[in-house]
Amino acid sequence: MARKIYGSAELVDLNFEGGARLTLIDGPLQLGWRHSGVTSDFIAEVMAMPFASKKESYNDVHHSISYLANELIENAVKFRLPAQIEIEACLSGTEFLLRVRNPIDGGTSQVFQRKLDQILDEDPGDLLIRQIEANALSDGSTSGLGLLTLLSDYGAKMTWEFSPHETDRIMLTTTAAVAVPLTSNL
Repeated sequence: MARKIYGSAELVDLNFEGGARLTLIDGPLQLGWRHSGVTSDFIAEVMAMPFASKKESYNDVHHSISYLANELIENAVKFRLPAQIEIEACLSGTEFLLRVRNPIDGGTSQVFQRKLDQILDEDPGDLLIRQIEANALSDGSTSGLGLLTLLSDYGAKMTWEFSPHETDRIMLTTTAAVAVPLTSNL
């Protein structure tokens, strides 16, 4: 498999120096959903600190960062092969940047790439409405709303990089950027 990039290619080589780097290690605690929420809340607390003097800005930034981080980390936990998940986060100018890296298998990679083809070829807002309607008619076993909400409602710029990694593994690197208020105590 050759390296493939979907979405905003300018996000691929971003420098996260000066930010936070976390590694969720698979082991006796077994990575699960609860780690997504705790980790995303921690990232939001740290990254929203520069906005603390303005409560409304702080709350907006905290919420956006927490939602973005939670969606990306949940997906990494849900679809990963047993291995660690690497997370990088930083503020850069007027954007919050997040990168999540985790190994997936070939089948998961193919399914996700087909989904990305659909998401990137259509309007995210229209897809979000259709997905909400489809979920209302389904048995509730799948959602599919997270990435669409990030693209449609949060205006996130995103990129997904699929790279060969070890035997029968693909390294998925998801990078996202969301705008944060122009004013802070930086």
